[in-house]
Amino acid sequence: MTESGSRRSRSFLLPATGTVGGRQTTYRDPVLEKADDRIIRETGIDARIAAIVEPVIVGMGFRLVRVRLSGQNGLTLQVMAERPDGTITVEDCEELSRAISPALDVDDPVDGAYHLEVSSPGIDRPMVRRSDFSDWQGHVVKLETAILVDGRKRFKGKIAVVSEDGFTLERDQMSYGDEPTVDIPFDAVADARLILTDDLIRDALKKDKAARKARKKGGKAQEAPAGDSDNED
Repeated sequence: MTESGSRRSRSFLLPATGTVGGRQTTYRDPVLEKADDRIIRETGIDARIAAIVEPVIVGMGFRLVRVRLSGQNGLTLQVMAERPDGTITVEDCEELSRAISPALDVDDPVDGAYHLEVSSPGIDRPMVRRSDFSDWQGHVVKLETAILVDGRKRFKGKIAVVSEDGFTLERDQMSYGDEPTVDIPFDAVADARLILTDDLIRDALKKDKAARKARKKGGKAQEAPAGDSDNED
C-alpha cells in the first residue's frame, strides 16, 4: 500500500506474522513508559527527525522503535513503531503516517523529496529497549557495542540472563581463550537485532496470538459497562 504526495510517498509495512485489524486506544502509564525508555537512540539527522515524530507517536498510544534516513531508492525515511504489546496493523501505520507527515512538513528536517515508510519492527526486530531483551530472552541476537567488552565490539549469541543493568550472552561461536558467556551492560550497546530462526518465528506467532486475544478481551470488557447502564432504575 503506497500513497504519493508532492514532497513524499508513503508506504505501510507489516511483519510476516500478521496482526489484528481495528483501532484501539491504549492507556500508557507515564511512569512505566519512562522506565522503559529506549536505550539505543538515533544520532545526527535521525535524532532530529525522532525528536519530531516521537511525541506524535506516543500521543497516539504507540511507541517509537527506530528512525532511519537512508539513500535507498532516492531518500527513504523509515519510521518503525508498535503498540505497547508489540503489534501494529496496516490501519495503525496509515494513521501514524497521516499524523507524522504534517509534523515533518512544519519542521522540514530533510532537504528535498523523500519516501516515508511507516512500518512494524518485524520479527527480526531491532532491540532498542531493556524490555526487548527480556521479552526475547532465549533467542539469538547480533549486536555491536560502543566500547570494547571482553576485548571486542561485535557479538552474536543467545540472550541467557537479563538484569536491570545488562544481560548475559551465550556466545554463538568462540575463539581460543573465550569464555562461553559474556556480560554486556545496556549502556554499552550501540546496535542490536534479533536473528531470524525457526524458534523465533514460532515464539513470535505465539506472542502475536496472545496479544490479539488480550486486546479482543479488553475490548469486550470496555463495552460491558455501557450496555449495563441501560438497565439502571
